[in-house]
Amino acid sequence: MTTEMITTRAEQGTEELILAIETSCDETSAAIVRGGREVLSNIVSSQIATHQQFGGVVPEIASRQHVESITRITEQAVRKAGISLRDISAVAVTQGPGLVGALLVGIVAAKSLAMALSVPLIGTHHIAGHIYANALVHELEYPLLALVASGGHTELVLLEREGEFRIIGRTRDDAVGEAYDKVARSLKLSYPGGPHIDRLAQQADRATPLPRSWLESDSYDFSFSGLKSAVLAVINQHGMKGLTLDEPALARGFQESVIEVLTEKAIRAARSAGVRQLLLCGGVAANSGLRQALAERCDAEGIPLLVPPLSLCSDNAAMIAAAAHLKWQRGQFTELDMKGDPGLSLEDWSVSRHRES
Repeated sequence: MTTEMITTRAEQGTEELILAIETSCDETSAAIVRGGREVLSNIVSSQIATHQQFGGVVPEIASRQHVESITRITEQAVRKAGISLRDISAVAVTQGPGLVGALLVGIVAAKSLAMALSVPLIGTHHIAGHIYANALVHELEYPLLALVASGGHTELVLLEREGEFRIIGRTRDDAVGEAYDKVARSLKLSYPGGPHIDRLAQQADRATPLPRSWLESDSYDFSFSGLKSAVLAVINQHGMKGLTLDEPALARGFQESVIEVLTEKAIRAARSAGVRQLLLCGGVAANSGLRQALAERCDAEGIPLLVPPLSLCSDNAAMIAAAAHLKWQRGQFTELDMKGDPGLSLEDWSVSRHRES
């Protein structure tokens, strides 16, 4: 398939049909999206029930389940969209970051489809997908700031223009989702921990006092390891003294600490950068406490807040198609020798950094 053939297909119109595949962690997903905005189908198969017994994702098991599910999920996506594979304009797939074995399952499937259909392949950044999930339901206005909060990532990403990513803050240790899972495990709650902590916190009529990690005064970085240690210290102190632990109060104290730091740093960065919108994205964007607190602060500051629906917060293939649309518009496609890249740089994936292979 020559570059000339690919460019001609891309120039035929903006209403392309992208078949996207997402297998970066423990969800197997396939979607069909038209024109980067219209979701015709978005099928997600979760492995939560499998990994709960282990208290977290087991990479080898995740990869095997992706192998078992990928063909069926892709067929369901095509069937639900009411199209034929011959209608597909391009195949997009998560190239990274993620679990390398899981990524490879999706990549092999995507390469096979792209070759069989003689259509372009678009290797896509997972976090770009989370950010552009908002584009499936909102009009984006630049410059904008994205607060990415998920199981593996906590970042503040500035986009001065479409498809241009600059990370201005990131976690120095645990991602916020990891912190939720570890605190939930210490309270003997099942995986994933975020929803359980969120529900438990809502039951409390008080909050256990816990520290806030602000780091340097001018830093937009995050750190949650100290907060996690503080929670464990409270649990251990109660255990040693034979005292009854107020679990809802501890969950609320933990959640309030996390939310305050995420919210205040995001607002401070948004004010400093003069953005027109603040986007909340990633799996932790489903947290009701975070959504409410950020909405209240944005309203007070006069900063429009965009949050995707719950169905687009967790890992899904529609968001991968939305991000891949950025590359489709510019005819920036990926060679078939692409490899899974667990450390793929978001900034290097920017549309201006594209290089012909």
